[in-house]
Amino acid sequence: MTDYPIFPFVVDYKPQLGSKTDYGIGIIGTGGIVQYAHLPAYKKAGFRVVACHDLNDETAKKVAADHGIGRAYETLDDLLADDAVEIVDIAVPPWAQREIVEKAAAAKKHMLCQKPLADTFEDAVRIVEAGRAAGVKQAVNQQMRWDAGIRASRNLIAQGYIGQPTDAQIQVSVATPWHMWPWLAAVPKLEVMFHSLHYIDAMRFLFGDPEWVTSRHARYPKQGAVKGETKTITVLDYADGLQALVSVNHYNEWAEPFATFRFIGTEGAIDGTIGLMYNYPTGRPDTLEITSAKFGRGVKVTPTLDEMWIPDAFVGTMASLMRAIETDSEPEDNSTVDNLNSLRVVHAAYQSVVENRSVRPAEVG
Repeated sequence: MTDYPIFPFVVDYKPQLGSKTDYGIGIIGTGGIVQYAHLPAYKKAGFRVVACHDLNDETAKKVAADHGIGRAYETLDDLLADDAVEIVDIAVPPWAQREIVEKAAAAKKHMLCQKPLADTFEDAVRIVEAGRAAGVKQAVNQQMRWDAGIRASRNLIAQGYIGQPTDAQIQVSVATPWHMWPWLAAVPKLEVMFHSLHYIDAMRFLFGDPEWVTSRHARYPKQGAVKGETKTITVLDYADGLQALVSVNHYNEWAEPFATFRFIGTEGAIDGTIGLMYNYPTGRPDTLEITSAKFGRGVKVTPTLDEMWIPDAFVGTMASLMRAIETDSEPEDNSTVDNLNSLRVVHAAYQSVVENRSVRPAEVG
């Protein structure tokens, strides 16, 4: 197959900012993901972080000093009482999120919630209800929807470059540095809830809601104190015959690591790599390769993607919330209402394992 760049050919994948981007942001939880993803992304976009809070007050003060944040509050109530805080960026474990959301909603703060939205589907529904009742905007930090390779693929699929999608795959086999999140060691539902959730949500972003979910989970023999599943295979079956595979192994200690996506249709295909997963968290930019009947058989187009999942995609989740506030609408791509359907697929995957059968997402909730 011959490399043949076709011009003009523009792949749209960068976040869209609204006309107002100076909303005051208060960050709740100042752990590692905030330090190496949220804050660098917001600095790049020119967003205005005005305050932060963490249960560990020393961490909050250090993060504030390191990133030029004006106020580090000792209590959540103090941060929520600050009129300069218009949006709260919540970055806490899922079991702690509902209580914070309810307090933020009572304070009339718009909010970017962490993923997963909650560890139970019931709490996720309550989070959505709290935001709706308070009349505030809610978005979820499902930032893989703004990862360059995934967002570019969505744009290409929407333009018909691969025709009708018939097969979709995201496959990841890496050595994950679990020491970065020691609190996850005790979580009984690990891989799908905290990691493959990204890939499942990406599949929904690209192709919509599946009819059936079939999942198998396993542990690595040497994973030690890590309690939950670390190797999973999940298949999503769609009404039109599309099948989507998410296959993940976090304990690839010997083979060459890989993190790939492939979307095949009746008129073409998209192949790419998820750059972040190579040498995480340093990573590298995604790659993308397109073949299409629009180009002619034997032609391969390989546009260059110059942004990273971390930190660049984190601009998109916050920008989407800001546009929703500005236009008084639902966040276009990451509303909490939509995210409930991603969680239905996640919980259906766990139900599939327990009951040894395929499960309809509609059975959840």
